[in-house]
Amino acid sequence: MATLLSDLVSGATHVPSNYVRPAHDRPNLDQVQSSDHSIPLINLQGLEDSRRSDIIKQIGLACQDYGFFQVQNHGIEEAVIGNMLSVSKEFFHLPESERLKSFSDDPLKTTRLSTSFNVKTEEISSWRDYLRLHCYPLEDYMHEWPSNPPSFREDVAEYCRNVRGLAVRLLEAISESLGLEGDYMNKALGKHGQHMAINYYPTCPQPELTYGLPGHADPNVITVLLQDDVAGLQVLNNGKWVAVKPIPHTFIVNLGDQIQVLSNDRYKSVLHRAVVNCNKERISIPTFYCPSYDAVMEPAPQLIDDRHPPLYRSFTYAEFYEKFWDRGLNTRSSLDLFKTTSHSA
Repeated sequence: MATLLSDLVSGATHVPSNYVRPAHDRPNLDQVQSSDHSIPLINLQGLEDSRRSDIIKQIGLACQDYGFFQVQNHGIEEAVIGNMLSVSKEFFHLPESERLKSFSDDPLKTTRLSTSFNVKTEEISSWRDYLRLHCYPLEDYMHEWPSNPPSFREDVAEYCRNVRGLAVRLLEAISESLGLEGDYMNKALGKHGQHMAINYYPTCPQPELTYGLPGHADPNVITVLLQDDVAGLQVLNNGKWVAVKPIPHTFIVNLGDQIQVLSNDRYKSVLHRAVVNCNKERISIPTFYCPSYDAVMEPAPQLIDDRHPPLYRSFTYAEFYEKFWDRGLNTRSSLDLFKTTSHSA
């Protein structure tokens, strides 16, 4: 019978051995930098009019120097965000028998509750349970979602619609920041895809021994992250892990591997990880904005010339995603498998 982490470790005083990382691969929490301004905070007010060129410049610099930024005044109402966070917490506090109705360890299922990352392939488990949902087009997937808590489908659908709108606006701005037409990225993604995870990180008796999620880059285009008020996200910047403090009602945006391909390495996808703590459970909700599986990914022709040859071959997103899932979460990027032969290391 499937066991979720939250039910396995309720009241535990130590971390079970299959969660313990080898000594060379632990969070080293005392070496993590922390600051209020660890990644750029961009005010999106005026993106559609007077401040557009200024905001696009800020987004371009953030993409170039960090691969991560936070956004405020993004147009998504506080109530939509509040409902999403509260219904997520309610779901993970339901009785085990109710939650397990959604359980599956098949990564191809479009709605599934699971634990860690890929229990079939990994050697060491990660300290999280998660509910993964596909959410675009909504009408194709909503009927599969949990029907408990009663407002779950309605609250999550409203949130998904809003975040999709934000993702599309951000992709236009990122396209323009590269000197491309505003609709370049949106066209490159084919019919588009949108998934989300609701990550639940229970309290952990020995947080220094394990990860909520180890360092990894995201395989998609951009990720729009909502987190509650408990810190846990860390980003690799200039070779050092930096803790990102949660700011209420802001989203954290990070570039995924496909932006790196489309931009021909002008922008990079960035390693990030989640750490856990012994005092408070944490919920984080990443929305993974993706190409459709049949979309062909390749560097934008406008960014290619004699001095900037293409660094990646063409591939379908389905091909990429399959490799990512099989390799598991590690700091070696799946991008290496798609480099043009003359540029592979």
